[in-house]
Amino acid sequence: MAVAAGATAADSERCLAPEAMDALTRAGFSRHFVPRRWGGDERTFEELLTRAAAVGDACASAAWCAALYAAHGRFAAYLPYEGQRDLWAMSPDVRIAAGIMPANGTAVRVSAGWRLRGEWSCVSGVGFADWLLLAAVEQDADQRSTASGAGTDRRRVGEDVPGSRPVVRVFAVPAADVRVCDSWHATGVRGTGSHTVVASGVQVPDHRSFPLTELLTGAPGAGRGRCHVVPAMLCAGLIFAAAGLGAARHALAAWTRWAVRPSGPAGVAPLQADGAARAALARSSAESEAARLLLETAAGRADGVDLADVRATTRAVALNRRDTAVATDLLVGAVERLFRTGGVHVREDDGELQRCWRDLHTIAAHGVLSLGPAADAYADAAAAAVR
Repeated sequence: MAVAAGATAADSERCLAPEAMDALTRAGFSRHFVPRRWGGDERTFEELLTRAAAVGDACASAAWCAALYAAHGRFAAYLPYEGQRDLWAMSPDVRIAAGIMPANGTAVRVSAGWRLRGEWSCVSGVGFADWLLLAAVEQDADQRSTASGAGTDRRRVGEDVPGSRPVVRVFAVPAADVRVCDSWHATGVRGTGSHTVVASGVQVPDHRSFPLTELLTGAPGAGRGRCHVVPAMLCAGLIFAAAGLGAARHALAAWTRWAVRPSGPAGVAPLQADGAARAALARSSAESEAARLLLETAAGRADGVDLADVRATTRAVALNRRDTAVATDLLVGAVERLFRTGGVHVREDDGELQRCWRDLHTIAAHGVLSLGPAADAYADAAAAAVR
């Protein structure tokens, strides 16, 4: 498989190979949530979790990009019909990268559209993307001075009118219309190529834009299926945790291969001679399995909750934020234990376990998987349930 064969190179070169990206496209990740009227699949979150985790077992960077390409197809379903046609008229297998949170750009209304400026960092998979979804704050024409240059001082936006709240829109932009700056030098998931994107006055027609609030709340609309109208925070953690689940599986397999090989002067395998190694295997495998069960339950919730029931949906969001954050914590702990108990050769620069350890820690650092905000949301929901 191209993904597995290129995992080490992707890590060192900070980019997936074209063959790996082509394999992900052929596997249907880009079309996973694309509306059926454009030839897409409109599949479930549970299927995406399972499939992306399987890719993560070979390469966490590939799994990260695969899951995000799928998720961004879901986002693009919020575009008006004409905007969707621009993306998918020829094929549903369009790779879409995104810079959504935070909204690092400004958009000024012009004739029949918008002029987009800004700088978005950590845009995963941008090097192979056909289109980008970029979030920007609406500005009046007389605010253009604050929109000059590549970047935006978001603190100033909205302060012209005391108490005002900026309106954020998402814009679909051809990848050829922006500049990509090589900026991704992270500890883990290096192969995602999550570089910085710069737009300098890109013209975007009205039909390639939609309000960010629609995506966040899961607003219904013409042509949107069940998978499209799920509130963003009900499924966001799953998208990012899937690669982590695969990385933890890979780490466990790599560690076990080391632990069953005879080593040392006595030529005895660690699992045969060391009780601490056996305990590490038992605990880390159980924690990985527990994390899988939590994530599968969360995916089932995203697929099955009655979205018309506001109270049930609100509780499901809190539960999923809790479960994806705790599952990620379990995965990090499991791999951390393996890393500590593995032999020195397991921790070498080009070792599989070392790469998985770096990938897991980087994935867990994503804000969506942070336990603090998730715990706050769950505590509020739990308190509301007993009032």
